[in-house]
Amino acid sequence: MRILCYGDSDTYGHNPCSPLGEPYPPEVRWTDRLAAATGWEIMNAGLNGREIPHRPGELAEAERLFAASRPLDLATVFLGRNDMFQGLSAQEVTDRMDAFLDHLTGYPILLLSPVPMVSGTWVTEQRLVTESAKLAGLYEELARRRGLWFADPGTWNIEMAFDGAHYSEEGHRVFARRIQAVLSKILQSSQNS
Repeated sequence: MRILCYGDSDTYGHNPCSPLGEPYPPEVRWTDRLAAATGWEIMNAGLNGREIPHRPGELAEAERLFAASRPLDLATVFLGRNDMFQGLSAQEVTDRMDAFLDHLTGYPILLLSPVPMVSGTWVTEQRLVTESAKLAGLYEELARRRGLWFADPGTWNIEMAFDGAHYSEEGHRVFARRIQAVLSKILQSSQNS
């Protein structure tokens, strides 16, 4: 199986204790744990600070990356948190995601909603906590309307780090286990159809 994981720092595996924005080691990151547990080819296309592509250059770069990753059994799209840090509401983030997905037609996609933020050293506004908690419902409706797979990691009891925005090491472990179950189910249904 060949899976592209397209996202931001939580796909990249950002270690909040790193002053230079470096990732956790491979044995911690959920993408590497997933690859080790399944033997699947997991392409980590996470980037610290990535917002949902919406400028022409960003959209062109995303289209090139997806095209270069073919053939794909599945792509996960896991973005939206950084857009909220730039002041967007949950609805505005969803509208931006909707427009971005117009550029990814023809790919089998699992849309993931960001785990809601909690108060921490990065998350100092109640607005971020409140708005991030609304995303799952909006993304689920978007995925349903577009005929995409959807999962809500906010229901997986992911432990957040002290900054309130990134996963702890334990969070990565749980995320890897839970997404493996989701992906296995999707890939099995795809093979049977």
